[in-house]
Amino acid sequence: MSTRLLAALLWLLHWIPFPLMRWVSMPIGLLLYATLKRRRHIGETNLRLCFPAWPPVQRAQVLRQHFCQAAHLFLAYSILYWGSAARIRRLVRVEGEEHLAAQAGQPVILLSPHFLGLDFGGVRYAMEHDGSAYLASQRGAFNEISLRIRRRFRQPLLVPRADGIRPIIRALKQGIAFYYLPDQDLGPKESIFVPFFGVPTATIPALSRIAKMSGAAVIPMIATLRGSQLVLRYEAAWDNFPSADAAADTLRMNQFIERKVLEYPSQYFWLHRRFKTRPEGEASVY
Repeated sequence: MSTRLLAALLWLLHWIPFPLMRWVSMPIGLLLYATLKRRRHIGETNLRLCFPAWPPVQRAQVLRQHFCQAAHLFLAYSILYWGSAARIRRLVRVEGEEHLAAQAGQPVILLSPHFLGLDFGGVRYAMEHDGSAYLASQRGAFNEISLRIRRRFRQPLLVPRADGIRPIIRALKQGIAFYYLPDQDLGPKESIFVPFFGVPTATIPALSRIAKMSGAAVIPMIATLRGSQLVLRYEAAWDNFPSADAAADTLRMNQFIERKVLEYPSQYFWLHRRFKTRPEGEASVY
């Protein structure tokens, strides 16, 4: 699909009220659940590994809901692309701004795990603040659409991951917050194995390192779907972070993500291969 064609489709979709998008997206989500067998298998595997005590019917229900909510927010990307600033502010309500204000003038890392609303939270933050993030390239027209959405209201510093952490450290020391997505499997090269729901999980220990090098506070920032809008919630900056033990810091991060997943189990992004990299000698779980 060309960028112009996708942009035109988003223009048509953005006229649909967000609550109505939910009803439009439900049959789409259920259809995707039925037809995207490979993605469904990944989601089923992830949920089985993380919640082995859940009955299969519960895991299937959460995964179907996940597909429907993902379809809902995919339709709502049209609002991020074409909607007015006023509409986006109505769509994404902000809570906990006092935690951000408490760190005014200090370097800040915004810790944002892979929940479905993460782009909505990122755009809402960027409407009022400068920020930096690693540049995640997508395929084809979706890459151009994603870049335009990120740059609609400000020009964030987007750093290719291959450039490492030095540009991020410089930005933090200049007062530009870093929007950090911590929970991706980037392979064994720089990862350590830390439990995530009891499963040894390849995790980059960069949060501890960046916080130590920059002196930045870590403020969790998660956008979740709640009824007819999204809520972007900032939480209090972490105390006593980083410690002298990067592995313990990384475990603390994973345990925080676990607690948030338990609050919103269907909104965590279950369709990527979080457990792709296995300890030496262990077979693939997928």
